[in-house]
Amino acid sequence: MGFRATPRVRSLHSFPGITVAQIDEEVAKLLQLKAQIGGDDGKHQFVLKTAKGTRDYNPKQMAIREKVFSTIIGCFKRHGAETIDTPVFELKETLTGKYGEDSKLIYDLKDQGGELLSLRYDLTVPFARYLAMNKITNIKRYHIAKVYRRDNPAMTRGRYREFYQCDFDIAGQYDAMIPDAECLKIVHEILSGLDLGDFRIKVNDRRILDGMFAVCGVPDDKFRTICSTVDKLDKMPWEDVRKEMVNEKGLSEEAADQIGEYVSLQGGMDLAERLLQDQKMSQSKQACAGLSDIKLLFSYLQLFQATDKAAAEKVRTTEVQVMVASAQKNLLEERLQLVSELWNAGIKAEVMYKKNPKLLSQLQHCEESGIPLVAILGEQELKDGVVKLRVVASREEKPSGDQQRRIPLPGWTEE
Repeated sequence: MGFRATPRVRSLHSFPGITVAQIDEEVAKLLQLKAQIGGDDGKHQFVLKTAKGTRDYNPKQMAIREKVFSTIIGCFKRHGAETIDTPVFELKETLTGKYGEDSKLIYDLKDQGGELLSLRYDLTVPFARYLAMNKITNIKRYHIAKVYRRDNPAMTRGRYREFYQCDFDIAGQYDAMIPDAECLKIVHEILSGLDLGDFRIKVNDRRILDGMFAVCGVPDDKFRTICSTVDKLDKMPWEDVRKEMVNEKGLSEEAADQIGEYVSLQGGMDLAERLLQDQKMSQSKQACAGLSDIKLLFSYLQLFQATDKAAAEKVRTTEVQVMVASAQKNLLEERLQLVSELWNAGIKAEVMYKKNPKLLSQLQHCEESGIPLVAILGEQELKDGVVKLRVVASREEKPSGDQQRRIPLPGWTEE
């Protein structure tokens, strides 16, 4: 039986209607080939392994991935997104020059049939090609697929050459910051839904960054390369970033130190307002335009309830729907009577185990426990035969009168 030093194994997917016996046969061939090539001299040793920078995923890992993908895709669809797919490789000229210094990380394929091809580096450039080729001007799309980068893998830190990217884009011409705010709202929803713990979403506007470089004394021809270095702050300490800018990129120490003062700042709406009043940043029209839009963005995020990560939805340990509370003293019997009626009606409810709890304490308990509604009893409510219903999240409480939300008290009928 002949064999090659670099064996070529057929993909099982090339066999239509493959059987278990055929799979066993292919596995046996691989093991036989390994035994034949792996001689005592150590030459031409054939090792069964995945390619550098890649990995296999077992059934348990795939189950986790599918659950994560389901959460993500469900959020995308809830926001009205469509999905597309593009080839795993593109014409080389489509990708050339699109990634700056990172272009060297693109996988080039051998000439096959007269076309120079490369594996896709991300999902953004193929999306742009798809829009231009099909003359699409407006679309809200998501795309979850594998991409490839000829990088130095660091498997223990999750850095691979083959990995998934998850893109959501709103393409078209719209009023400023409205689509941007929805994109951030989607990120907030997904990270909250995956229950990953505390998280922070960082936002930026290239105009702010370019304006900052300008007022700090970065030459125009170094903007992109310095930007590439600043982007590494998530992975490297400032001292290493500064060293790269000065020693490798040729930036002056004074300019690097000024950049360091700005990039160390953190905040939201408050930081945007602060930078608009900054003596240096206010000199850049470009930076001011970006900061004004960031302020607008945060105003929309506040409406979307996506600005405080600390205020993200708490993980509830109970399913209580209503807290029966009292606004005055000596209403324990009435509270117990009402909570009993709610239980009998199949409503999940509870009361505090005190004769005369303070109303503030009862409301704080609801906020801490995630109880959405409070049924408040008081002397006036007892006379009217109703209770006030308060929404904990919005603190909305309808006033007395015809517009008041009314719940009949036990033993009474609402007129």
